[in-house]
Formats: sequence, C-alpha cells, structure tokens
Amino acid sequence: MDPGDSRRPAQAGMDEAIEVIVAEPAWRRLVPRVEAIVLRAARAAGAEGTIILSDDRVVRQLNGRHRGKNKPTNVLTYEHPAPEIILALGVIKREAAAARRKPGHHLAHLVVHGALHLQGHDHDHPGEARAMEMAEARILRGIGLPNPWKHT
Repeated sequence: MDPGDSRRPAQAGMDEAIEVIVAEPAWRRLVPRVEAIVLRAARAAGAEGTIILSDDRVVRQLNGRHRGKNKPTNVLTYEHPAPEIILALGVIKREAAAARRKPGHHLAHLVVHGALHLQGHDHDHPGEARAMEMAEARILRGIGLPNPWKHT
C-alpha cells in the first residue's frame, strides 16, 4: 500500500471489521497518529465498519440531506448499507478548543459516541443521555483518556 494513501485498513489480523479513511488530510496535522487514536477508541467501543475523517463541508451536506439541518455537526452515524461514522474536522477542532480539550481526546470521545449510536444508544431523553455519557466515560477511562463530562 502506498504510504500516502488515505485509505488505511486496520492492523492485519486485529481489526478487519474497522476501516479508517482520512478523507481530509488536515486531520493528520491536527492529531498526530490519528489513525491509531481512532482505532483504539473504536476497538474499545466495539465498533465495526468504516470511520471517515472528513471536513465540515461534507458533513454539512450529509446533515442537510439526511437530517434536514443545513449545518455541520461533529459526528454522523449510518447503519445501512454498512456501519459508518463520519467526523467533521472543523467542528471537532472548534469544540475541543472551546472545551480546552486535546483534539485527539475529543476525537476519541466522538468515535466512541458514534459507535454507541450504532449499537442503539441515544441521548434524546435525560435518562438516555446520562446512560450514554456514563458508557462513554467508562470506555474512555478504559483506554486512559479523561472523562469528557467531568468539568475541571
């Protein structure tokens, strides 16, 4: 495989069910070792499918087409035809800065968040939201990352 290729399968024998696609090269400047961080978070959350590191423009278009919201969001998930998690660089970068979090930590959190959505978790109601937050915090703690819901 060409080292410059943005399509990189997970490590052989370990994650055949996860593919990371870096569609927006600026991800690699923002988050060193971005594929490794995404894979680690995805594995911890039991994710399968494709994780696409994209940009705000693409996510805004998808969000408008599929959710009727003409703005980018941090993460979109799709179950069909195959599991897919799509993340927006600009939104995640801005959110991380506003929350004073490392972009890599925020990215890992949103990969976990997307994986939980694909497993049926949601946050439409307060009880669901709290359960999802607790699951995210537990998974992130398991890979040595801080609780995104704990304000210091």
